[in-house]
Amino acid sequence: MGPLTGAGWTTSPPAGESLRVRVEEASAAAGVRRRITALAGRLGFGAERLGQVQLAATEAATNLAAHARQGEMLMRIVRDGGAAALEFVCVDRGPGIADVPVSRMDGYSTTGTLGLGLGSIERLADRSGLCSRPRAGTVLYARFLPPGTPAGRGAADAPFAGLTLPIDGEEECGDAYTVRLVDGTAYAMLCDGLGHGPLAARAAWEAVRGVHEAALPGRPADILQHVHRRMAPTRGGAVAVAAVEPAAGRVRFAGIGNVAGWIVGPERRQGMISVPGITGTHAKRIREHDYDLPPGAAVVLHSDGLTGRWGLADQPGLLGRDPLLIAASLLRDAGVRRDDRSVLAVTTSGWR
Repeated sequence: MGPLTGAGWTTSPPAGESLRVRVEEASAAAGVRRRITALAGRLGFGAERLGQVQLAATEAATNLAAHARQGEMLMRIVRDGGAAALEFVCVDRGPGIADVPVSRMDGYSTTGTLGLGLGSIERLADRSGLCSRPRAGTVLYARFLPPGTPAGRGAADAPFAGLTLPIDGEEECGDAYTVRLVDGTAYAMLCDGLGHGPLAARAAWEAVRGVHEAALPGRPADILQHVHRRMAPTRGGAVAVAAVEPAAGRVRFAGIGNVAGWIVGPERRQGMISVPGITGTHAKRIREHDYDLPPGAAVVLHSDGLTGRWGLADQPGLLGRDPLLIAASLLRDAGVRRDDRSVLAVTTSGWR
């Protein structure tokens, strides 16, 4: 399945544009380099910039193999309508970095090596982010824009980010998300297609198409009703639609099934209500609910591939960070079920 894009929409990448690699041995760095080279080739990176992408990815993989437990890298193309970016996300489960600012300094090392990794990755990338907690682990991402892309274009600096991972043994993920800013409102949708594999993926992509076809600005309940009709020829799934309005201090939400919706504020997190059913086949009357959105809060949608038993106490200092760091941290820490996994985070800072 090829990429599915719509004007202004940022959508989860298809299987061919998202690659996951376990990095637990030094030999994995060669595979990372080969795979990210193939993705960069799709976006027309020239020889010089390609070499920088290869160096950054190789450094990241080498660091994971040398310092981390259960290291993984996700490499992908992120598209925003006609724009695109190449990025990799690294996650591990410890031991974490005790002093992040010091670790960014060239020459710093805990193993007697030159210690060039983190500093060089940040300089080579158009944008990067890092968060680490002792014992819990580290999340690092780096994003590279194709030649000629204006700085700040599209998904490169958006206040939202998502991640999807298929269940082990499948190439296609049965979860998908899409999100767009319209007149100060972020319209976000996440679908968990019923089951796994290609048929679940088809259902999820029909949900994405349904959102792209809906009229905006619009009510989440109306958008979800359009998605419900669009998914009728498929096996269906669980869908949540949120309209995040920081200026108004509110979130409007409508959902069918067990996609979780959370408002994560400085003091607490609040769940949002979906109706029982299967989008596309059977649903009770769709209902829309309004919720207060505290200053500095984030809105998180995730499939049931993530447990709902996470909270602010488990993620100290994460609120207010880059949305991709939030998404990756939750996917690592809460994505413990054997299932397709997806998470979409919308922050209330960095709006344009």
